[in-house]
Amino acid sequence: MSTEESELPQVVYVEITENNCDQRLDNFLINRLKGVPKSHIYRIVRKGEVRVNKGRIDVKYRLVTGDMVRIPPVRVAERTEESYVPQGLQEALLQGILFEDEGFLIVNKPAGFAVHGGSGVSSGIIEGLRLIRPEAHFLELVHRLDKDTSGCLLIAKKRSILRKLHELFRDDQIHKTYQALLSGQWARKKLLVTAPLLKNVSKGGERMVVISQSGKAAETLFKRLKLFRNATLVEASPKTGRTHQIRVHAASFGHAIVGDERYGQDEVNKLYKNKGYKCMFLHAETLTFHHPVSGVIMSISAPLPAQFETLLKHEEQV
Repeated sequence: MSTEESELPQVVYVEITENNCDQRLDNFLINRLKGVPKSHIYRIVRKGEVRVNKGRIDVKYRLVTGDMVRIPPVRVAERTEESYVPQGLQEALLQGILFEDEGFLIVNKPAGFAVHGGSGVSSGIIEGLRLIRPEAHFLELVHRLDKDTSGCLLIAKKRSILRKLHELFRDDQIHKTYQALLSGQWARKKLLVTAPLLKNVSKGGERMVVISQSGKAAETLFKRLKLFRNATLVEASPKTGRTHQIRVHAASFGHAIVGDERYGQDEVNKLYKNKGYKCMFLHAETLTFHHPVSGVIMSISAPLPAQFETLLKHEEQV
């Protein structure tokens, strides 16, 4: 990885516009000072080197239109485009725009990429979009998908739209449907799973989610679509949006998602790897909601990845 260091020559003052109104100070600085470690950003805020309207401020402060933010000179490690966002991801994003208007866009996220960089991941979907859309002044994730999940991902192009879409999510006004291939033959045609989920950490440090009465409420409706000899294609509709919700709920009734390395069945995953399929078969197929400005009902769908289509064609139906 080739990097070079640059330094802001002097203190910079930034006036907050509508695009950054209501954004937390730490998130604003992380986006502004790309390449600067988060620990350093928190340090310069704590030491009072970053100021808002000439006063010391906490990182959790939410910015207001007209605020003047003082940013001190900092050293920034700048990655080259080639090393920062893989060319393959850039091309997938360019070809994967499912819908776009002035306020937001919906992209067909490819599997295998995190939605954002961090925790050892140099770049993700949002960084890739910002790279291929250098003219865009504001691009922010509205929600998240797991790294190994493909499909519909909402990106806001205005902070006002981001707030409205967040409200729709909070009020359960955005309906999501997924397609998943479950291991084994599932006899039921329909099942509502309401097991509460608790975030946990395994002994190895890997983040896990477990079913626990002390966890948060979670609800997923599963509907059988096709029955195969060794697997079952289902539609999963999560009412809540907990971490790993569909994956844990599917595994809870004995039919984990094919290719799920964390909650799945080793022997099943090995079987499909031997067939040449190495991804988790979970795809965010459709988003349905009222447009945040016009109120028109929208239903945007992402086609299954080609390898999933091929896999289904070769599965032996019952």
